[in-house]
Amino acid sequence: MSEPIDRFTRIRWLFKNDFEKIRQQRVLICGVGGVGGFALDALYRVGIGQITIIDKDVFDVTNQNRQIGSERIGESKVLVLQDLYKGIQALNLHVDEAFLNSFNFRDYDYILDCMDDLPIKTSLAIKCQDFAYGKFISSMGSAKRLNPKHIKVGSVWESYGDKFGRKFRDFLKKRRFKGDFKVVFSPEVPHCIELGSFNAVTASFGLQIASEVVQDIIKNERQ
Repeated sequence: MSEPIDRFTRIRWLFKNDFEKIRQQRVLICGVGGVGGFALDALYRVGIGQITIIDKDVFDVTNQNRQIGSERIGESKVLVLQDLYKGIQALNLHVDEAFLNSFNFRDYDYILDCMDDLPIKTSLAIKCQDFAYGKFISSMGSAKRLNPKHIKVGSVWESYGDKFGRKFRDFLKKRRFKGDFKVVFSPEVPHCIELGSFNAVTASFGLQIASEVVQDIIKNERQ
């Protein structure tokens, strides 16, 4: 029987038998802005079987320098992305304490935190503290930077050169969080005071997060 030619042809060539494992995974992306939107794009294209995105924001004109779907100003981010990426699940909801207390995160294999609200990031990390290392991944500050070569991956307790990451650790310590999880960060010296952003960096954060997920899937499959 000849091999099917479809949108996953080149993915199957690369991952071979691991592709079926990728298809079985369930991923939740919290926040689909400049980082989360590109994590979504990569995971959708690699063939993750179930992707759920959650965000309550709408696109505005200032998003157009870095966010997928931002040409549709005034529309819900998750609903626009659901239209662009057929088959994903969209939750047009605020990620707040009420949501965190009612949602079953155990329905997912990977939880990706691409939000910038420090109190909620902290509460989400606490909710996911029983996930194995690498199953919960959080994005640190991607704004104000120019060079994606500086992007690094490591423990939340070992990131450096990132004011946002330092504040995040302070929040975790105040909540007496004792766990550990993977973060994507950049120690590059900021190039502005305002929250200026460059999609070569913000997108690279999202793509690196997606790569960490896929590498973890393959690692688990080959062990």
